[in-house]
Amino acid sequence: MQKIKLFLILFFLFLILFIGVDHYFKSDLPPKTVKASSIFSEDSGNTTWNSTDIKLEKASNSFYTDVLLQSRFNGAMLVCRGGKIIFEKYAGLTEVLKGEPIDSNTAFHLASVSKTFTAMAILKLKEKAMIDLDTPISNYLEGFPFTGITVRNLLSHRSGLPNYAHFVEKLGWDTQINLTNSDLLQLIIKYSGKISIGKPDSYFEYCNTNYALLALIIEKISKSSYADFLRTNIFIPLGMDKSYVFNNSMQQVVLPSFKFNNRREPFMFLDEIYGDKNIYSTARDLMKWDKALQDTIFFKKETLHEAFQGYSYEKKGIRNYGLGWRLIEMPSAKKIIYHNGWWHGNNTVFSRFPNDSTCIIVLGNKFNRSIYQARKIGGIFDGYDVQWEEDN
Repeated sequence: MQKIKLFLILFFLFLILFIGVDHYFKSDLPPKTVKASSIFSEDSGNTTWNSTDIKLEKASNSFYTDVLLQSRFNGAMLVCRGGKIIFEKYAGLTEVLKGEPIDSNTAFHLASVSKTFTAMAILKLKEKAMIDLDTPISNYLEGFPFTGITVRNLLSHRSGLPNYAHFVEKLGWDTQINLTNSDLLQLIIKYSGKISIGKPDSYFEYCNTNYALLALIIEKISKSSYADFLRTNIFIPLGMDKSYVFNNSMQQVVLPSFKFNNRREPFMFLDEIYGDKNIYSTARDLMKWDKALQDTIFFKKETLHEAFQGYSYEKKGIRNYGLGWRLIEMPSAKKIIYHNGWWHGNNTVFSRFPNDSTCIIVLGNKFNRSIYQARKIGGIFDGYDVQWEEDN
């Protein structure tokens, strides 16, 4: 009997000790996972969710699970509305088959989403009365041979210039040598007679040359490098501390990109050209970019109106282009203001639904066409006939 009593006493003492130790260790564990909006205090704003937020979260999760993950997505997805994060997920590893997990600090090559920064940088110069959009670019770029092309023509892709990726080799450029923006300008000047251009401001034709030249204009007017101008006038003021402009010395440290079969995309001779591409950023930094484009604190109201209106109405339809922004202008008077990107294995989506205070961001470093379908999420809102295409 005494042995039984001793056993019971020891058992209860052990149980009390176990409960105490368990409570002690659990008190040091991190808190349970919460919605990203409640921990992103920098931009989360009002964290109260309404029925539309819940519907948007459900649609975003369905797209992520049923489309992106099914296509072996490697990247980041963030959807925000009204200043708060509705959905945020990260998938894969930095080098697809190895490396660190992709997370909120991972900066992706934005490809042609970079054009939105180049365009708004030009408009910043306009706000400071340092540039006139309707002035011929030959006034800013010495020796530029085509006098009828204005800054606005470059911004709206109505210059008539051909894409540099299609003509520099034909002009004899050695592909073993990296081409720079200044090299490109000198090629245009030297071989102007061999470059066929269209009539300026007569039609829309998407062209990377336009934005490579705009980057040079920014440097000419600001007397600073393109990278420094963006850092000083956009990235730092907006707290986009993970965003930067690529240069060739960063090859070993930037996030690499991959083909659909997991093979790494090598750097090549066009990788130093900037303005049309070469900005790296994170999903959360792009949320800050979206916020800057929503109000009239960072940009003037008239600046945003000028950027987000269409300039090409030669063809009927709902698709158009503003100043650095693709547009879908709905019969309902609603707009989707967006840009996609594609360079090497990088695919990017930055789609804004300003009437519904929503932004959809998808960034990937492994080639994946499914990323471009992200805009369909906006179909939950009234007034959109949401479609998609692989424009960049």
